[in-house]
Amino acid sequence: MPLLYEKAANRGRFQYNMDNMARLLSRFIAALLLLAALGPAQTKSALDKPTLEAYVRHMYVMDNKVALRISDPKPSDFAGYLELTVSASLGEAHQDFPFLISKDGSKIVQGNFTFYNINQNPFKNDLDKLKTDGAPNLGTTGASVVIVEFSDFECPYCKNEAGVLRQNLLSAYPTQVHFYFKQFPLQSLHPWARAAAMTSRCVYKQNADTFWAYHDWIFDKQSDITADNLKDQILEWAKSQKGIDPAQLASCMDSKATEAEVDKDIADGHAVKVDSTPTLFINGRRVTSAVDWPTLSSIIDYEIEYQKTAKNAGEDCGCTVKLDLPGLTQQAAPPGSPLKKK
Repeated sequence: MPLLYEKAANRGRFQYNMDNMARLLSRFIAALLLLAALGPAQTKSALDKPTLEAYVRHMYVMDNKVALRISDPKPSDFAGYLELTVSASLGEAHQDFPFLISKDGSKIVQGNFTFYNINQNPFKNDLDKLKTDGAPNLGTTGASVVIVEFSDFECPYCKNEAGVLRQNLLSAYPTQVHFYFKQFPLQSLHPWARAAAMTSRCVYKQNADTFWAYHDWIFDKQSDITADNLKDQILEWAKSQKGIDPAQLASCMDSKATEAEVDKDIADGHAVKVDSTPTLFINGRRVTSAVDWPTLSSIIDYEIEYQKTAKNAGEDCGCTVKLDLPGLTQQAAPPGSPLKKK
């Protein structure tokens, strides 16, 4: 009898365990069915523009006064990532924020990422975008070092840099450097800079050489000029300049005839991410803020020596191969020709 009782008890415990497992299994299956009905978990994607905008506003503490525009994503040089730009603007102020976004939209890489090709100039991306056609220039066409400056006539740092360049550049490098001047007036900070830039183009169109007299004069008089007296001061200066017709200059100023030219310079600056003045590009190498002559000359000396063998920047870059025939006339590149690059 005790054995029969023990067997019965074992059967009871076995049946209880089986029932318990069945209940657990049914609950697990019910949970899976519920999850399937709800669909996959909802996750945010940086490829969704409203989502990315909210994220970037939080990152940089940007309220709705700052207008944001997000470019469409495009292939990048980094496997598994797309690139896009978030452009922020407030009045005349503008800044671009580059990002890499993983293809699944889950990861963001922030910053001025740069992809280098060991077989090319490390500054090729900017060299490709720097445009010098039609820009006032000094120096030697075909020089191994090309300097492009983006400047603002009302900027005190630009005034300092202008003095450094004008006093030293051509005397130290009479044949090795070609210098180009581009307008980049910071209108949100400097109320008369844009008008001064447009006037400089008016002067340049009348007499290219006199542009540099205007350049030196307006920087020298910077502290005396205001938005209200700018035109009167310029026209008074023009009376003493040979090759400048004050009446024609006044007409050019009043009609804003050169506004498109200044806008083009500004657009060219944005293309290479200029956001402060002065900004110089020395064979594509970016140099921001005013720098002293010893620093500038050391960079120029380095580039002159480097380009003797590299020949991947400047205007004498050896980027084309032509037959050197006695009967073939070689044409020099015209002033303001685009930069060459490998």
